[in-house]
Amino acid sequence: MRRVTRLLEEGVSGDDILVSTFTRTSALDLVRELGKIGAPGAGDVQASTLHSFCFRLLHHALVFEITRRHPRPLLAYEERFMVEDLKLPGSFGGVYDIEERLRAFGADWARLQSEAPGWPHGDDDVAFHGALMEWLLAHEAILVEELIPLALHYLRDNPAAPIRPQFAHVIVDEYQDLNRAEQALLDILASQGDLTIVGDEDQSIYSFKYANRDAITDFHLSHPHTTDEMLIECRRCPSVVVEMANAIIGRNATRSNRVLVPSPGAQVGDVHRVQWASPEDEASGLANFLRRRIDEGAVSPGQALVLAPRREFGRLIVAALGDRGITSKMFFNEHELDGNPKALGESQAQQTLSLLSLLVNEEDRVSLRCWLGFGSPNLRAPAWSRLLNEARAANESPRAVLVRDATSGNSVAGIASLRPRWGQLESELTRLRALRGRALSDALFPPTEEWAGPFREMVVDEFGDQDFDEAALRDCIVQRVSQPDLPTDVDYVRVMSLHKSKGLTADLVMIAACNDGLLPSLYDDKSHLDPIQYAEEQRRVMFVGITRTRRTLVLSSVATMRSAWAHKWQLPIVRYLDGDTVLVLASPHLNEMGPTCPPAVDGANWVPGAPLP
Repeated sequence: MRRVTRLLEEGVSGDDILVSTFTRTSALDLVRELGKIGAPGAGDVQASTLHSFCFRLLHHALVFEITRRHPRPLLAYEERFMVEDLKLPGSFGGVYDIEERLRAFGADWARLQSEAPGWPHGDDDVAFHGALMEWLLAHEAILVEELIPLALHYLRDNPAAPIRPQFAHVIVDEYQDLNRAEQALLDILASQGDLTIVGDEDQSIYSFKYANRDAITDFHLSHPHTTDEMLIECRRCPSVVVEMANAIIGRNATRSNRVLVPSPGAQVGDVHRVQWASPEDEASGLANFLRRRIDEGAVSPGQALVLAPRREFGRLIVAALGDRGITSKMFFNEHELDGNPKALGESQAQQTLSLLSLLVNEEDRVSLRCWLGFGSPNLRAPAWSRLLNEARAANESPRAVLVRDATSGNSVAGIASLRPRWGQLESELTRLRALRGRALSDALFPPTEEWAGPFREMVVDEFGDQDFDEAALRDCIVQRVSQPDLPTDVDYVRVMSLHKSKGLTADLVMIAACNDGLLPSLYDDKSHLDPIQYAEEQRRVMFVGITRTRRTLVLSSVATMRSAWAHKWQLPIVRYLDGDTVLVLASPHLNEMGPTCPPAVDGANWVPGAPLP
């Protein structure tokens, strides 16, 4: 903020400044705050996520049109159908193997810091790249992860293009969470000006997308004439939390030896460590604690943040807060479309969004692919492949082939398993076409269905009492699910994952389910990280969580858990207490926070101290 303001005051044109943030909310906040300052040219500063910037660039440069690509991004659940289709040739391994290749593709195949982005490595990657492009072209879609490589290749290949963007100043936040392709793209955008990066290798928690953590500590090696500014004063956290943060992150061997220091005059802080008999007791106890703190005037709901490693814990806490008259909101929206697409009863939200997309555009091939595949062990991949082959041979769309199959009397061979779902689709679209506004949303997201609740909240938040059509409804749902906002100025308790809390600050932070296997999560032997690297990243996740607080921190764990949850998350189990309950352990991270982290107390006997001064 200060750097952008100073540049504008020194006469730099706003459109010569690009600010790249990690979240859309951060970009919007920056633009709003610049407007409040009234700096000259503030409205011309380009502030956005890197993906949003690339989307606009590719549109402006007509890259989508020239390359015959359709800017229709796949949602996470839709990718599952693509993965199943890519399994058919049998040469790319199973679901996990294909998903790992997709993550490497998103990093433009640069899996290591030493690798230059831009090219697949080895025959298997080359073959997979070809099959992936064929699928995306046939379904008139792109991957969100593809935006960065597409923009990078466009800028590399067209250095003399008159619309190639050039900036005098490029400022980048959260640099440690970018992969090699993203970092290479920023180098190009800043090639005619100054590049300023900000970040913290101790907060790098996105290795699953090949985030290049070492790039920030080694930045000066690849960028001559770099000036390093070391920021070690923690202006947010109380001194006891700074000590705990230094203790846990100091156990990581592969980091610089920076030690945070609290700001002069920082308060000591208020830290509690408590264990409950069960997740239900935990939710109730934390809600009681927060109710008391609100009643004492020590904290407002908007300054309370609840972090949980799994949304199941978040839901229990939200319900307990509601029982005590405390308004809260979950920010696990990207998981609201989770479910098992192979079971109709476990994928209602996914089916509804596919139906809504087809209501907006009946030729949406991705949504048609998904709708026809729901409820099948193989998502009807063989039948869909035959339908695509028929469409190519006849130079028709898949939908046109289905219409012909249903009306001409000449059945298309090999697609019999698709016909029941096709007939149901036609019936559903006929029912919905006459509806709009609240009647449409009620028909799609029935008030009697629990899974529909989060989507109904999205509709109310977005439209209130205003009217809307199916296109506006779909855009609302897709944006809120794929790019959920994390507002900072709220009057309710925010409940979310530790990953999502990055960049947020609150007076009171409660971290639930600090249990072994959740925080830290168990090592996955399919990870591209080795066990030591994985353990270090898990410490960084906890480091991020505890450093969100300005005053009070509560570290909470449970002693028992539903056996179904423990098996689902593959938690270490001490022993079975009965068929439905298992004994579990508190997180080993708690003992890594040093002597200033208080000893655990039994939640049944927990009597928090007097109101904060």
